[in-house]
Amino acid sequence: MSRYKHLFFDLDRTLWDMERNARETLVDLYEKHDLAGRGIPSAEIFITHYHRYNDLLWERYRKKQIGKDTLRALRFWQSLAHFGIRDHDLAKQFENDYLNEAPRKTKLIPHAIELLESLKDRFEIHILTNGFDEVQRNKIQSSGLAPYISNIYSSESCGWNKPDERIFRFVLKRSGAVAEESLMIGDDLHVDIVGAREAGWDQCFFNPQEAMHRESVTYEIKNLLELLPVLE
Repeated sequence: MSRYKHLFFDLDRTLWDMERNARETLVDLYEKHDLAGRGIPSAEIFITHYHRYNDLLWERYRKKQIGKDTLRALRFWQSLAHFGIRDHDLAKQFENDYLNEAPRKTKLIPHAIELLESLKDRFEIHILTNGFDEVQRNKIQSSGLAPYISNIYSSESCGWNKPDERIFRFVLKRSGAVAEESLMIGDDLHVDIVGAREAGWDQCFFNPQEAMHRESVTYEIKNLLELLPVLE
């Protein structure tokens, strides 16, 4: 029998396929707002620059250098301004459309449902995410993950961002778990894995691209189903 009782999954890129869902939404919005007619040559070029600005803003958000409202106000403004489109109304509409459409996308990481179906009767399954609370809850509901999840802990609702040790302590207290019986599963080596390790938790690094690293991790998998023998 596994010594773990509580499994804490990251959401984006671990269970919910952020890349495919975001790309699908951004292609739709590129066409809806006729960005080709505004001089942006392709959806792919726009998406590339969007991810660049969005990733930089999320890094600042994780470090508490900016808040949620600033992140949301700037990511499409900066992306559009890169191409010389300095239109605040368009940037705001883009943000609103993205927040309305992206969380409703349903593509999951391969084997996510199969994995959770195998685990649901043996473990308490939680989500521990740095995403915004309402958005992440919408993703979970729309994609069919909700029946498997006991609790959703977002950095917004907890007050700290991973990898801050305080968020790991907070969710232990809130869930009634203890570190020795908890396992963190995530795709971000620093945010999910090093963060959990520094908080005294075991961790499972989901590394589908088999990226090279030198961190000490408890487990490492490249396919979600590889988690099952870990938990026997």
